[in-house]
Amino acid sequence: MNFTPAGAGGLVDCFLLVKVSNKKTSSKGDDYLDMTLSDKSGDINAKLWSYVPANHGEYQPGDIVKVRGSVSMYNGAEQLRIEKIRHATPADNVNADELVASADYSGEDMFNELISITKGFGDNDIKAIVLTILNEHKEKLVFWPAAFKMHHAMRGGLMFHTLSIVRLCQKVCELYTFVDKELLMAGAMLHDVAKTIEYEMTPSGLASGYTVRGNLIGHLTEGAMMIREVSTRLGITSEVPMLLEHMVLSHHGEPDFGAVVRPAFIEAELLSHLDMLDARMFEVKEATFAVSSGEFTGKIWSMENRKLYNHGRDDSEKETKLF
Repeated sequence: MNFTPAGAGGLVDCFLLVKVSNKKTSSKGDDYLDMTLSDKSGDINAKLWSYVPANHGEYQPGDIVKVRGSVSMYNGAEQLRIEKIRHATPADNVNADELVASADYSGEDMFNELISITKGFGDNDIKAIVLTILNEHKEKLVFWPAAFKMHHAMRGGLMFHTLSIVRLCQKVCELYTFVDKELLMAGAMLHDVAKTIEYEMTPSGLASGYTVRGNLIGHLTEGAMMIREVSTRLGITSEVPMLLEHMVLSHHGEPDFGAVVRPAFIEAELLSHLDMLDARMFEVKEATFAVSSGEFTGKIWSMENRKLYNHGRDDSEKETKLF
């Protein structure tokens, strides 16, 4: 998030959406509230010191709050020190949709494009597995985020990330003609589908944390189990389900990054790199375009605490072209 100060010292007075709210105790023994607040521009860490629930109220993910405070830099990132906070009331007439970061395209449109591509597949086993899984999870897929805090952590982010990788697959296969295009695209479509099981959701369509299954099993293993269950139900006996399961289990590349196994064939290796490419490009774009030309970002944890530079050379529209 990049606040424009409302006055001297970076003072702000605005409505924000609560993504995370945790009561903690300082080294001095005082309670404080550690929050992640957001609007369409992104997230900011916020602290309410000397927190007394009876005086300040209690807050849950998905709540809309009005906050007054000051913004300063801490460890290379903006931090909001809350002076006053309250729940929004009907009299405030706040539109929650205006506070929720959303994908550039409709989740329904992106989902329908994936379905259209899949219907054109020549491999009937791949087609049946992908169509069944996508259609059975459509209700969540069209608005689910792709992450809790990092890349594509927005309403519709999962479809945005998925279709972005599918577009990369289509382009890459024009160069690497030896790649099984349908297998690669199917792996891309299914690689994160089990994130619909992994995250707790707020009514606004943002992730507020991990489910028990998300913590204990995770979306890689859940995704592979989903493929196995659907393939068995459809009576598919070819090697296709196993190949797709492997691609889902290995798409994080290395065990240190959460992969269950390392990629063991061309399409699995390629999917792992395309997944990382799209995630990194999104994070770099969001960070660098949030600062002015000629400026550096703060340190970005997901980018090995690097500071990124906005050189300002590209004045074109800052979006990912999916259609």
